[in-house]
Amino acid sequence: MTLPGLPREDRESSPFTGYGRAHWEAVADGLLRAAWRWATPRGALLDLPGTPSASGVRSDGLEGYARTFLAAAFRVSGAGGADPYGWLERYADGLAAGTWTPGRDDAESWPVIRDVHAGGQPMVESASVALGLRLTRPWLWDRLDSAVRDRTEEWLRGALRHLPSPNNWYLFPYTVAGFLESVGRGDAETARARSRALDLMEGWYAGQGWYADGDGRAFDHYNGWALHLYPVLDAHLDAHPDAPLDRHPDTHPDASPDGKAPYGDRLRAHLDGFSLLFGADGAPIHFGRSLTYRFAAASAVGLGAVTGHTPLAPGTSRRLISGSLRYFLDRGAVGADGLLSLGWHGPHGATLQRYSGPASPYWAAKAFVCLLAPATHPLWTATEERAPSEGPDRVLALPAPGLLIQTTRADGIVRLHNHGSDHVGPDQPEAARDEDPLYSRQAYSTRSGPTASANTPDNHLAVVVGGVRSVRRRIHPLGTGQGDGWGWAASWHRPVFPGGAPSVPGLRVESVTFVRGPHELRVHRVSGAPSGAPPEARVEQTGWATGPEEPLRSELHPVHGWETRDEARAPAGTAFTRWASVPRLTAGAGGTRLYAALAALSGEPDPAGTSGAGTSGVSTSGAVTVVTADQGSIEVRWAQDGSLTRIAFQPLRVEHLPPAAG
Repeated sequence: MTLPGLPREDRESSPFTGYGRAHWEAVADGLLRAAWRWATPRGALLDLPGTPSASGVRSDGLEGYARTFLAAAFRVSGAGGADPYGWLERYADGLAAGTWTPGRDDAESWPVIRDVHAGGQPMVESASVALGLRLTRPWLWDRLDSAVRDRTEEWLRGALRHLPSPNNWYLFPYTVAGFLESVGRGDAETARARSRALDLMEGWYAGQGWYADGDGRAFDHYNGWALHLYPVLDAHLDAHPDAPLDRHPDTHPDASPDGKAPYGDRLRAHLDGFSLLFGADGAPIHFGRSLTYRFAAASAVGLGAVTGHTPLAPGTSRRLISGSLRYFLDRGAVGADGLLSLGWHGPHGATLQRYSGPASPYWAAKAFVCLLAPATHPLWTATEERAPSEGPDRVLALPAPGLLIQTTRADGIVRLHNHGSDHVGPDQPEAARDEDPLYSRQAYSTRSGPTASANTPDNHLAVVVGGVRSVRRRIHPLGTGQGDGWGWAASWHRPVFPGGAPSVPGLRVESVTFVRGPHELRVHRVSGAPSGAPPEARVEQTGWATGPEEPLRSELHPVHGWETRDEARAPAGTAFTRWASVPRLTAGAGGTRLYAALAALSGEPDPAGTSGAGTSGVSTSGAVTVVTADQGSIEVRWAQDGSLTRIAFQPLRVEHLPPAAG
């Protein structure tokens, strides 16, 4: 369902979504009204109904207060202090009650902030409280009793004195310190918190606007809703604490707090590629953890428009943020009770993490950063323009994170091929029990999600030894490249096995994904597989998981090395469908062998060139023909235009030659 009370659609100004600024304000108000029905008597905790998170009920109640406060702060601050529903008065009362006796087991007191491994979730929420107070300072903080301000400062300083998680969490004390300094309460402690976070950010920055979420190679939506949002917004508020936001953003570009690190430039670079990761239906890419935050995925787009650090036209930015918001509202993200559910469209358990609680979805509040642009801002006055994925078919290689983006205009689907993001810390073992479907698969899209862990994995190359299927954990990128209408990305991984099965010494999988149009040529070189029995070794390649709820077509055809094909069932489904099926290819393994397949995910009834492919053992399909192949290389000719693609391993080489050159 969608929220009641939304304004009438405006298809003249917003021909793609019908949404304008008034719709965003109405959604914020609707979400706040529903959440506040579950507030404690003095409003310090919002105990939303549902199964508690691993942090416990009291921490969840603080989460409800803090995350909805952030939505209210964006809403009121963007309106110049206009607060027709009195949200800030409620949050002021809750602040006074929650900080009265922190840690006490009563109806209102907030939990104290501790180290990450000792009940540290309140540190996360402290950033939302601090940012909300900074955004609404003239109408809330400045009107508080001095005793409440002192208690609030003391509670917030817990974030500066305890150990964060070794990732984006360091931006929570950074944000707390930024608020305290903005109200004249800075000192050496706040300076240390900010300096430490900025130093870490420099080490995590990989290039092209992409940060790793901590040491390692975790590249996901945290880039937008955390790693860019906190420092860029902090710099903007620091540079323009009292400036009107209705000036054209290009006239007041923001620098970093120290005037050196180019956080705004990095956001601009990030949006240049990230803006492609929204489908024509408005969906963000279904990839990475914490996806229950839903339309928070568009927060970086709104932030770029507000601060001017964006390569996108204002009408394009509005198309993306409103498209994402409407996508989820139209698909059941808000239940009949007006609350955001834990899931993707509606409730979906496999989307969640152990830290997910009833109020967790309200980090979606970060998307309301767009409301900092007032009604006169070009973000709201310009006519909506097409999303980048609605233009010509695009292929974009991102070497910094090791990702490859593929879009097709005919069906509006965006696909992300993952050869660089694994969410495995440098000090973590490659344990199969920790395999995460939201990172370990080869490909993700805006119209499909990964199958659940207990089901056959989609978009996966598995080595099966003694009947035990391997998983992909740590991903080692080998490179990316692109040309006119085509692109590729490559990586290698060491297959690991669940259930205590012994590792296979020397076993290694090198992988290349080559894309053009709707086609995905997936080539793998498997080396070190045991020969003979025992144990018997086989290889499996799966394609896209699809189900009966949506008219999608998943194709997977053998090109070289595969022996049999069938279809596996995934009864637990995905975030998009209750039940799914997965096309699968299998073959024997041993020593070093090369395997190639052609995959496609399409919203068209019969995607050109993928139907009518060969049967078992045939090395041709409707789209490509094998010219040469051995255990270390393959060359294929494309039926579409006669061009050639050559892929070789050790050393890795990928070439695409036009017909004349071939």
